Amino acid sequence: MTTINSLLTTGKLGDIEIANRVVMAPMTRNRADADGTPNNLMRDYYSQRASAGLIVAEGTWPVATGQAYNRQPGIETPKQIQAWREITDAVHEKGGKIVLQIMHAGRIGSHHIKGNSVPTVAPSAIKARGEVYTDSAGMQPYDMPTELSTEQVWQVIDEHRQAAANALEAGFDGVELHCTSGYLPMQFLCSDSNQRNDEFGGSVQARAKFAAECLRAMASVYGAGCVGLRMNPGNRFNDTNDEFPEQSHVALLNAIADLDLAYLHMMQAPIETIDAFKIGRESFKGALIINDGFNPESAAQAIESGQAEAVSFARHYVANPDLVKRIVADLPLTKFDRKTLYTPGAAGYSDYSKAE
Repeated sequence: MTTINSLLTTGKLGDIEIANRVVMAPMTRNRADADGTPNNLMRDYYSQRASAGLIVAEGTWPVATGQAYNRQPGIETPKQIQAWREITDAVHEKGGKIVLQIMHAGRIGSHHIKGNSVPTVAPSAIKARGEVYTDSAGMQPYDMPTELSTEQVWQVIDEHRQAAANALEAGFDGVELHCTSGYLPMQFLCSDSNQRNDEFGGSVQARAKFAAECLRAMASVYGAGCVGLRMNPGNRFNDTNDEFPEQSHVALLNAIADLDLAYLHMMQAPIETIDAFKIGRESFKGALIINDGFNPESAAQAIESGQAEAVSFARHYVANPDLVKRIVADLPLTKFDRKTLYTPGAAGYSDYSKAE
């Protein structure tokens, strides 16, 4: 009979020791200051959830060209680094562990958000279909991106190294590369958005090279045992399309097989014909975190069966800052308010109550 006890055991994700197998998934919440600087509201939000075995902080841009959304945090400027330091200190003071998800948006950008002087870049000059909300002009179409030259691709890879160095200075226990949801690493990986004919395009191995090199750059700072990768084969968010998504993701995992990363953070595939968790278990030899639609009981069963080493929760962590305590005591879970997911202020963010 499955119990929740398996979720509450200690463990390791690479070199990161965790107090339990309950992971807080990265979630865009749009609460940073206008210039991308984290604030006291974010400090409260993350420190409230420090009982998680691991917090994966929200997707954070490494440089201004990589920003996707208004009020999305960055990890580029000294001011941003110091503000993140206050958050990691608050989490560590409560005994928690926290890693930063580095997210370069690539072609998912708008000058209404980044400013007219900041370019939008991509593997190829192919505009993403769709729109993005902007504080200044409401819903706006994505910008037409500029294709990165080969030299510029290597510069962006180095920007990921610098972002990892900044995260280390900010006190994070590790970093995670966001390689899903139609952002830059996935744009390189997918056949539809990558029409290059240099070393970063063409074959599936060449398309996987950008993400692999970003991971190597990040590992050069932290050591691979503190670097994670988030994937979601078949994800079509932000106009993402790949002819053979399973093969593309396996090619990337094969390209980094020698790295011994801390973990693979795998989301359930939205396509029924793809078993993303099976891909993760068979093609990645390290720790596996799985995500999407789990409750405490199904998560515990996944741990007990050996399907994964940890399970990440998103919507449950929005409304339950004390999720681990509620799991331990078998308390009911509060439902989140969808209307306040991305709105400014404490409402629906840091004002959810803890169980008595």
